[in-house]
Amino acid sequence: MLNKVLLSTDVTLVCVQHALSTEKEEIMGLLIGEVHDNGTLVSIVSSVILRRLDKKPDRVEISEEQLVQATLRAEELAAEVGRPLRVVGWYHSHPHITVWPSHIQITCFQSVTDGSTQSRREIEMEVVNNNDSLMMNNFEILTQLPAILKEEEDEAYNNEVGQGETDDIIIKQHNAAVRTIAIGHIVEKMSRPMLEALVARNALNVVRLRALKKQHQELMARLENMSCNV
Repeated sequence: MLNKVLLSTDVTLVCVQHALSTEKEEIMGLLIGEVHDNGTLVSIVSSVILRRLDKKPDRVEISEEQLVQATLRAEELAAEVGRPLRVVGWYHSHPHITVWPSHIQITCFQSVTDGSTQSRREIEMEVVNNNDSLMMNNFEILTQLPAILKEEEDEAYNNEVGQGETDDIIIKQHNAAVRTIAIGHIVEKMSRPMLEALVARNALNVVRLRALKKQHQELMARLENMSCNV
């Protein structure tokens, strides 16, 4: 029985950034990790952001194709790093509602478990630093988020336009304006802050690198003095 979950800081950042991308609809993604100690401990080291089929404030749906693709991605990642990684769970948001499972989720859980009653159990979770070979992969996942959100908006626009083709220029301009506003929201709330954060982080890294070089020079000078004294 699962007793504890270790969640890497990189995955935490991706989940929070994904959840804050919208306050009107739920979001969802899959979690990749390893199972330890006969299933009592799970370490989550990466994630997969999924494109939503339906965007609603009280539910989120994804396609079976994306589930298969996420599973294949977990297998590819496991082969790359030489670790038994697999899909160990999922995450999703509850915008403006409580964190407890909704009636829709309870119905979903019961359908997966053949209708059997499942009790809710709190599990200890610890956020840990992730300083391994998966850091670059998790960074790439984070930078893919704006593109995935844009794909959702493009799909919603194409579905709306395809349902009622019209020659009315006012309707066409309205639909295009709604899509433009949505994409502008992605740039304002996701792409721009992410770029600003990366620029700030790069500036901090430059300062740290300069300090490390100075410290290295001082240590080398002390080492040379010790050699001369000997």
